[in-house]
Amino acid sequence: MTERKPPDLTFESWIDKQIREATERGEFDRLPGAGQPIPPGMDDENWWVRNLLQREGIGTDALLPEHIVLRRDRERIDHTVRPMTSERAVRDAVTELNERIVRWLRSPGGPDIPIGPVRADDVVARWQAVREAERSAEIPSATDTSPETVDVPTKRSRWRRLRGR
Repeated sequence: MTERKPPDLTFESWIDKQIREATERGEFDRLPGAGQPIPPGMDDENWWVRNLLQREGIGTDALLPEHIVLRRDRERIDHTVRPMTSERAVRDAVTELNERIVRWLRSPGGPDIPIGPVRADDVVARWQAVREAERSAEIPSATDTSPETVDVPTKRSRWRRLRGR
């Protein structure tokens, strides 16, 4: 018959035994950072991910699914093209975004997320309207001293179009 462990004695696992023996041999005494406090932020389980992103200079977009990045880039396209100086550059930026969207739509698998290409003419029209507004704000007219506001054309929802608003 096999012997059973008495209930009042503690059981040392193989791992605990290895750690105890290494400590007795002094193998943990010369480790870098011994005796120093744990750096701040290491209490989080994803501390190594944050350190890797910071060390490698990678943005947090690398952790996001592609469809979320594409939707965010689609929403921010007007802000992205604002500093551009030519219509050709704006159209190139929209074309690049549309190519990424089409490439994602053609890839098999993944969730079925509704996302479509951006109309370059709409983006160019909004970009030109903002540029005109900035120019008119820089050079105030002699008849009007208040800054002008620009109505950027927005797409009305289907419900509002049907109701005539």
